[in-house]
Amino acid sequence: MKRLVDIIVALVMLTVLSPVMAVVALCIWRSMGSPVLFRQSRAGRHGHPFTLFKFRTMSDARDAEGQLLPDHERMTPVGAFIRSTSMDELPQLFNVLRGEMSLVGPRPLLLEYNDRYSPRQATRLAVKPGITGWAQINGRNALCWEERFELDAWYVEHQTFLLDVKILFATLGKVFRRDGISQQGHVTMEPFQGSVNLPEASLHK
Repeated sequence: MKRLVDIIVALVMLTVLSPVMAVVALCIWRSMGSPVLFRQSRAGRHGHPFTLFKFRTMSDARDAEGQLLPDHERMTPVGAFIRSTSMDELPQLFNVLRGEMSLVGPRPLLLEYNDRYSPRQATRLAVKPGITGWAQINGRNALCWEERFELDAWYVEHQTFLLDVKILFATLGKVFRRDGISQQGHVTMEPFQGSVNLPEASLHK
């Protein structure tokens, strides 16, 4: 049932939003050049790798030593707008059609995080990652990692079709209000280094 809904909704959204995606792609190409899409290996269900698609929001500007500049220096005005409206996530509808993601689920994260999760945090890998999820409508990137992972674990334990519908509708409101786009003082999330030194009880609400 969930897979069928994913396919139908993704196809409808791609059809309706294709003009918007074309305009976004053109703006990125004119402001940053190619490539228009950002591709990165992420952890899918059971931690298996897949290639995540997003619209590119940062340039490839480097320092004199050839190292990439910090994220906040590479974020372009066009990229900042695309990110603030969550339009950078739209190409993940193709990941949904490919069966690598679902519309709703824990966000797909870097592969190296797999070995840093506590046993409870690792339960987030039991389901397909999603474009949106329980953590996204309850704080998104404004949350710390431990709070996000606890919300992900709660979702895995309580997921139902009605909960997914609730999350999808709540996501629309979050997108329009542009809530929780970034952590305070950062344009992207700080890397997750693990929670091994935190007492397990501190991860629960």
